[in-house]
Amino acid sequence: MAPVHEATELLRGMTCPACGHHVAVPLFRSEAEPALDVVRCVDCGHAFNAAAASHADPQHRTFSGGPGWPEHVRAVRDEMLGRLPAAPVVVEVGHGDAQFLTALAEARPAGRYVGFDPHGATDAGHPAIDLRREHFVAARALAELSPHVIVNRYVMEYLAHPLGFIQEFAFAAAASGIQPVLYLEVPCIDRALEKGRTFHFDHRHTSYFTTASFMRMLSRCGPVEQRIGHGYHGEVVYAFVRLGRGQAQVEHARAAETFRGEARESLGRLRRQLDALAASQRSVAIWGGTGAAAGFIAQAGMDARRFPLVVDSDAATVGTMVAGTGQEIRSPDWLRAHPVDVVIIPMHRRAHDIVREMAAADIRCDTILIEDRGRLIDYSIQARDGMLRDACERVPALASR
Repeated sequence: MAPVHEATELLRGMTCPACGHHVAVPLFRSEAEPALDVVRCVDCGHAFNAAAASHADPQHRTFSGGPGWPEHVRAVRDEMLGRLPAAPVVVEVGHGDAQFLTALAEARPAGRYVGFDPHGATDAGHPAIDLRREHFVAARALAELSPHVIVNRYVMEYLAHPLGFIQEFAFAAAASGIQPVLYLEVPCIDRALEKGRTFHFDHRHTSYFTTASFMRMLSRCGPVEQRIGHGYHGEVVYAFVRLGRGQAQVEHARAAETFRGEARESLGRLRRQLDALAASQRSVAIWGGTGAAAGFIAQAGMDARRFPLVVDSDAATVGTMVAGTGQEIRSPDWLRAHPVDVVIIPMHRRAHDIVREMAAADIRCDTILIEDRGRLIDYSIQARDGMLRDACERVPALASR
């Protein structure tokens, strides 16, 4: 066993496609094939090709002409039939030549069978089968079809983000209010690792699943039930999985959608307020010109022509320009010699400190405005309501309002 200090020198900072862990070590590199640089996740044991393209369409499938392969396929088909109703809706992602869908359709002809594959067959010769030469988009397909089962065979080893693929499916299912079974099947390298079979690593693949990494990937997707199995003499690993813990994710998405809509309305309201302020001919200074304050200035449309004066408490920023809008950042001392009517503090959390700084430097103005819930409000009103009253009272122009 290599000493720990030697092992740490081999660490590669790469994200595991199966579990999301960010540390891997070299496993196998082909001198004959530059596109084959296999590393292994130190957490779940998943192997993946660091030299693979970011995404590859699975135009090549795993087939075998031996008698063991049809036996495996029949066993999977029969177990799947046992999970299907009399008139099922089945979706296959990456249907290839559509043989598997055809086998299901022949056994349950009253069902509906839809395949998605941009490189797959276009006609299966069975009236219940609908083959689409297009990529599978989980949200759209699940909303349209509400399938009982989704089949995914020999696709995930080509994907850059197989974990993300399953998580996207789980979210789409939760958003559609359904709980279909997901059938997954991939090549398994358990025996290849055990026997030292380096030829097992195909440069066209991104992932090389072990049983452990396959199960870890599924555990990251909130399974409520699953069955893991092996076929074809242990050379493939498969799972029947039902994912049903995505409701919290749907709520997060809905909350994000609500926030995004409110943010659009808030920004429009804020810009209208600023337009009115610019039209009023009152002199304005913005206190804060970098970081989030600069983002506020840019998003709110506070251009250098209408709002030329920006000051910042950080002396290191004085003399630099506001990113995106181009105002020169001045020292707050400028406001003592050139008082303004209105000071806008973009960063609400900095308001208390800035008001205290203004009081200490005897910087006066008629109004201090802060952003709150998508609108500019008078800082003194908020202070009178009980927030930061002690700071407000130190500013004579505000205390007298």
